[in-house]
Amino acid sequence: MPDSSSPLPKQQLIAYALPALPLAAIYFPIFVFLSEFYADARGVSLASIGVIFLALRIFDAVSDPVAGVLSDRTRASIGRRRLWLILAAPLVAIGAWMLFVPPSDAGWLYLTFWLFVVTLGWTFAMVPYFSWGAEISGDYQERSRVSIWRETLGLTGTIIAALLYGSGNSEEGMMRIALFALIAIPLAVAYCVWRVPEPADHSTERPELKAVWNILRGALVFRRLIIAFFINGAANGIASTLFIFFVKYRLENDDVGGPLLVLYFLSAVVAAPFWIWASKRYSKHRIWSVAMIYAGLIFVWTLALGPGDWVWFALICGLSGAALGADLALPAAMQADLVDMATEQTGSQQTGAFFALWSLATKLSLAISGGLAFLYLDWVGFDVTIENSAEALTGLALLYGIGPIALKLIAVAMMWNFPLNADDQAERRAAIEARRA
Repeated sequence: MPDSSSPLPKQQLIAYALPALPLAAIYFPIFVFLSEFYADARGVSLASIGVIFLALRIFDAVSDPVAGVLSDRTRASIGRRRLWLILAAPLVAIGAWMLFVPPSDAGWLYLTFWLFVVTLGWTFAMVPYFSWGAEISGDYQERSRVSIWRETLGLTGTIIAALLYGSGNSEEGMMRIALFALIAIPLAVAYCVWRVPEPADHSTERPELKAVWNILRGALVFRRLIIAFFINGAANGIASTLFIFFVKYRLENDDVGGPLLVLYFLSAVVAAPFWIWASKRYSKHRIWSVAMIYAGLIFVWTLALGPGDWVWFALICGLSGAALGADLALPAAMQADLVDMATEQTGSQQTGAFFALWSLATKLSLAISGGLAFLYLDWVGFDVTIENSAEALTGLALLYGIGPIALKLIAVAMMWNFPLNADDQAERRAAIEARRA
């Protein structure tokens, strides 16, 4: 189980990142297409769907930490991260098929059961999977490379899901995504497990979740990163929640939403090599901050758009999408560095527990920002069932154009002088490996 700071072979990076592709391909339609699909094709009320997703977030508050702790405490010959990914993959693949290809009489109980099955499988796959990525290398720059590869293939999976869904019959689109996931998830996981070695465990003490909470309470640096990540996630949550509304009602074009989403994600994939290059030369927190500032400078121009301006909006999507790869990958790579700090302090390498809290923060930021965005739209009088007033449409445009930028600037202020760089991390890593030796 090597633990080297030398660059990882590209074949190994691809093998590790590959499961992110089909897993993202099911995550995207669950939060973009699923509600409309069950409401329209199966007659489940929007109120019921809202309650189900709210219950799901409460469930996450328990399942995510459990997955992290169990992953940290597992001792198996095949490896503590690989084992959980192997066990969870069939649950996700089969659950996605049942969820996306429901019988004609499926109602809210059917939706609830299979959505919870997929979520449980997803949690027990992704928490160990992200932890595995944080442990593959102990090198500051190399961790950025691992995260960027994973997120780039994840974005590729999102693009594939959007293309498979298409613009035709929703049932056929969901079936195509489900079939892709059913085939691709086990193949990708099997290849990953075969080609990527299990990383070394540097624990000298038994993992305890209490120790993680104590560190979060006592160390400002941990809270600073996760709060900034939460705030930036809320910014992205507002933008993603309002995207379709902005295109359909502000730009008055109901046909370009899907293609523009593909353009946005494709731009992130194309820009990935730049962020890998930058991460070898500059501190992660500065690169992330610059990416957020850049995205804000581009996104502010949405305030100038009106009916028919979809071509200009396409340009904004393409340019701002380039920052998405840094937005997704670099904070996770920084979290891996903070795990080293905690391991040095406690003697227990609890990567799973830390990334469980990270996963929970991601889900909560999206849920809270989306909910508040809908409350704001109701407050300004925006309603999809009526002809909206100019004031309501202006309110929509203001939240879409200013809300994400304001939140990102707060995150930048918190992260610009973040007190952890390559030299600090290298010293801690050397101490950890010396103690284990």
